[in-house]
Amino acid sequence: MKDDKNITKFKANDQNIIENTELNIWEALIPLFALVGMLAYNVYVYGDDALSGSNQFILLLGAAVAAIVGFYNKVSYSIMLDEVSESIKSATGAILILLMVGALAGTWLISGIIPSMMYYGLQILNPNIFLAACVIICSITSIATGSSWTTAATVGIALIGIGEALGISLGMTAGAVLSGAYFGDKMSPLSDTTNLTPIMAGGELFSHIKYMTLTTVPTVIITLIVFIIIGFTVDTSGVTDTSSILTTIDTTFNISGWLFLVPLVLVVLIVKKTPPLVALLIGTLLGGLVAIIAQPEIVKDITGADSLTFQSAYKGIMNAMTVDIAIDTSNKSLNDLFTSGGMHGMLGTVWLIICAVVFGGVMDAIGALSKISKELLNLATSTFGLFASTVVSCLAINVTASDQYLALVVPGKMFKKAFEDRGLAPENLSRTLEDSGTVTSPLIPWNTCGAYHSSVLGVSVFDYFFYAIFNWLSPFMTLLFAAFRIKIKELSNSK
Repeated sequence: MKDDKNITKFKANDQNIIENTELNIWEALIPLFALVGMLAYNVYVYGDDALSGSNQFILLLGAAVAAIVGFYNKVSYSIMLDEVSESIKSATGAILILLMVGALAGTWLISGIIPSMMYYGLQILNPNIFLAACVIICSITSIATGSSWTTAATVGIALIGIGEALGISLGMTAGAVLSGAYFGDKMSPLSDTTNLTPIMAGGELFSHIKYMTLTTVPTVIITLIVFIIIGFTVDTSGVTDTSSILTTIDTTFNISGWLFLVPLVLVVLIVKKTPPLVALLIGTLLGGLVAIIAQPEIVKDITGADSLTFQSAYKGIMNAMTVDIAIDTSNKSLNDLFTSGGMHGMLGTVWLIICAVVFGGVMDAIGALSKISKELLNLATSTFGLFASTVVSCLAINVTASDQYLALVVPGKMFKKAFEDRGLAPENLSRTLEDSGTVTSPLIPWNTCGAYHSSVLGVSVFDYFFYAIFNWLSPFMTLLFAAFRIKIKELSNSK
């Protein structure tokens, strides 16, 4: 039976949003409750191994529950399949970037770029201010590149290595990296989400960025203060072994400041608005070329060849980009750091992203996403209620759709008129979308952002969640401003 007269589809910034008049709120919530329940039990059974595959299948089961609800509400199979296809299509860029980051990490390891970052970083960064320095370094990098993903995949990986060498918890370091990366991402005019949100709210880019500083700057200051306090209280047991670590890195690789030219080229390309995938490919190939020139012994050893020939060099670079490699050193603590899974190491995350967007696609197809947002909007009987509903809507869609763009587009489209009707300037909505939609995406393990950062940094979301202070504090900050009506901008023509 095919009857899709109840379905209304419209596009917002190339994102499909579907409304279903047959669906009620409780039916829309059934797949969400089912998914949360199944994931909770699965994590209870598998623990940290849940992301190895079982969580992926749970997401597909959640999609099946959503499909059953859809069939009951007269949504055809073809509609659901079309939306799943659109969802997977929208994730294609993220998947390709993820694979290319795996390749880049491999060539930057064997070329000595990442080891050089660690080598100089260990000498410069004082353990007591290391975490705060991570926030600042990643903030600057992310503002320059406009990408939290690129920041995590470059300086983030190096900082994780430095932190582990200093004996600092990986969760702490990853939390500091993401706090800085997402602060910079929000404040950069080069960021795609920073450009997207004012479009959805009906505002202007630089007015949006200026208005965001009101909540974002206090949040990042609190984050820095907390990390400084943690830095002076944490036991950095690895500090005493820093000299031996530096010696090992120096004897294993040909360390040189010239190697930083490759990351510099990557940053310049992104600042010049080169597509991220193209920039990462160029960075990967440059890393491979530099590896042959600067680290010929490393390249030769990866293949097990007796000498470096064109064939062994080709094989060594290809192995670094595509499969697991390990560089053995005399220091056991460094052996785990000097490994890379290449593109192969990213396949588990790709699998997770695909299953997550399948669930999000079915939820969108049956009209559940728009229904949840509309019901939240109906609960907004006051100005604070409107802000709170927007925050909850962004969080709910980040969890259900597993995509930060939908978490910005759907609430942005649904709440735009409500903000206008209350005489509130569009900057209020765009800021709230960023404070709750953009920054919370890496806090959800099956969200594309959470899966990406967890894979790239080698730290589970559960380990870095608490320490990603900027990310989870931002929604509370925007609600605090709304509750006390601090800097709530009104429309210029409102009475």
